Amino acid sequence: MDGMHYEGIIIRPPSEAESILLQVTVGCSHNKCTFCGTYKGVRFRIKDDSVIDADIRYAAMHFPFLHRVFITDGDALILPQRRLVRILSRIREEMPWVRRVGLYGNAKSILRKTREELEELRELGLGIVYMGLESGDGRVLEEVRKGVPPERIVQAGRRVRESGVKLSVTAILGLGGRRRSLEHARATGEALSAMDPNYVGVLTLMVLPNTEMGRSIEEGRFELISMPELLRELREMLFHTQLSRGLFFANHASNYLPLKVRMPGDKEKALATIDAALEGRISLRPEWMRAL
Repeated sequence: MDGMHYEGIIIRPPSEAESILLQVTVGCSHNKCTFCGTYKGVRFRIKDDSVIDADIRYAAMHFPFLHRVFITDGDALILPQRRLVRILSRIREEMPWVRRVGLYGNAKSILRKTREELEELRELGLGIVYMGLESGDGRVLEEVRKGVPPERIVQAGRRVRESGVKLSVTAILGLGGRRRSLEHARATGEALSAMDPNYVGVLTLMVLPNTEMGRSIEEGRFELISMPELLRELREMLFHTQLSRGLFFANHASNYLPLKVRMPGDKEKALATIDAALEGRISLRPEWMRAL
């Protein structure tokens, strides 16, 4: 065997850079979001147990120094409970040194699991679920074809938290365009507050030409906002985000102003930093350094 069986594009959260990447699904079970070009033309499927088992054995032999596993692709939580239990059990048997398993879960797949099922997965090593909120504004979610309203995403986030699994939620600056900018920011802060995740990761919309949104921009149906407007959106979102304890990151490579805010203590200082950037007293990340 000459390595892990990877197919297509493998994506992972920045915080999983030091993790073993175990691909159990190919593509994304939803794959309709207008802003995402990652899995275009890829039909979603679950890989065979024999391939997954071979990859777990390979990882056990070659990566004993890595203590985290991240299960890919776009939505591994869609797997039936029995299969997820089997995969987590195999990871535990073959790699007892692994301290945490993480995966992406969308609201639909989370809500198909009971709290008890999520607790069972936690006991087998699932430590964190990464979920995309993108926006708390129902109109924005409808326009980008997220497939679920914000109330359902909040419900899913709460279910993860209640099961004792850590929750990391992403939101996207600029997703409402110019028309819904501040409504998007405010509603997103409120939805994040309602979920109270352990981590919030704020990205800035960077549109690829092969996406539906890319075509909307070309045809003048969607208007991207300027850098000062993005900063105002970030300020509005943070202002309306109340976390009991958690980290609010806006340090992704796509962001102009990298921020890491320990909530609730650092919030006021972070708002003052954004104000300083808006007034030109802090230099921002140059355009050529920004990336998806």
